[in-house]
Amino acid sequence: KMDDDDDDIPQLSSRTLAALQEFYLEQQHREGMKTSQGFNQYSIGSIEEYWQLSQFWYSDETASCLAKEAVLAAGKGGRIACISAPSVYQKLKEQDVEDFSVCILEYDRRFSVYGEEFVFYDYNHPLDLRENLLPHSFDIVIADPPYLSEECLQKTAETIKYLTKGKILLCTGAVMEEQAAKYLGVKMCKFIPQHSRNLANEFRCYVNYASGLD
Repeated sequence: KMDDDDDDIPQLSSRTLAALQEFYLEQQHREGMKTSQGFNQYSIGSIEEYWQLSQFWYSDETASCLAKEAVLAAGKGGRIACISAPSVYQKLKEQDVEDFSVCILEYDRRFSVYGEEFVFYDYNHPLDLRENLLPHSFDIVIADPPYLSEECLQKTAETIKYLTKGKILLCTGAVMEEQAAKYLGVKMCKFIPQHSRNLANEFRCYVNYASGLD
């Protein structure tokens, strides 16, 4: 009978329904804010974290620190590539400076709102890149592999080594220290990056040059 089938459908409690309604109202409010005058499309959080893609944005202070380091490392007129590190890209774009260029390599196509600077990137195909991304054409590459796995780091490392002229700034878990040295020759910095949400895993930065992060 139809009545029997209906009994099998899980019903949401009134509390859960209220929580869902509140969530959707907040989402509508945020979307409204985005379309209002004065919204900065480069502000951290303008594109929300999507946990299923293992996205965790840096705190504003950390993004600012890493962006400043990237500009100094790249030098005047330098080129910066951000691999799976959109909050650093956004912070770089917030700066009213025109003596460097930057691009963002991301799997999440929501970042295509950034136009020509967006490059679709899947770490499973590390060298399947746009033709105009020439080998060793970036003064520094900043990368934050989405997963704490050796496979993910190894494949992302192929992309990093292909793009960089030499300088590498890697952000990943402290547990990846040995693999980071193995695949990229980078060493852990004293600087400890923070995220807008607290992560369970200890996070660190690694570089292969004399940086301002020590």
